[in-house]
Amino acid sequence: MYGDLAPVVGGYARLQGSLEPEDVTSEVFLGVFAGLSSFTGSEQQFRSWVFTIAYRRLTDERRRRSRRPVTVHADLEIVDRVGGDAEQDALAELGRRRVNELCAGLSDDQREVVLLRILGDLSVEEVARIVGKTAGAVKALQRRGLNALRRQLDREGVSA
Repeated sequence: MYGDLAPVVGGYARLQGSLEPEDVTSEVFLGVFAGLSSFTGSEQQFRSWVFTIAYRRLTDERRRRSRRPVTVHADLEIVDRVGGDAEQDALAELGRRRVNELCAGLSDDQREVVLLRILGDLSVEEVARIVGKTAGAVKALQRRGLNALRRQLDREGVSA
């Protein structure tokens, strides 16, 4: 369970601007394990439940940051990594940065919806419940977000 969902939850936290995505991921799974005995439902409902917890932990982190802003001095993650294939590592890092740049061009609501729909693999109704919006609002945010991404890629001459 952790092995399947932790990388996706971590990616979601990272793309949502978490300063400590690994910590958020750990907090999410501590919450999951604490509430696991009371959970009933399908695999898809479980996935939705995990992302509901992730959404709430990210909201908590944003609130904490707004009260106590944090200054980040360097990208220490790159320094801490043990090297492998330099070309593959460089391409992977460029890909991560590009995805971050594209996501940064979306509004907060658009980014939230697109990431929950794509990374979370959640239905419109599940996303609506998590973010507290109607299904129609989620569809509109998704459509506008994907159109914004498409326009950005078109401006750069990238074919989808």
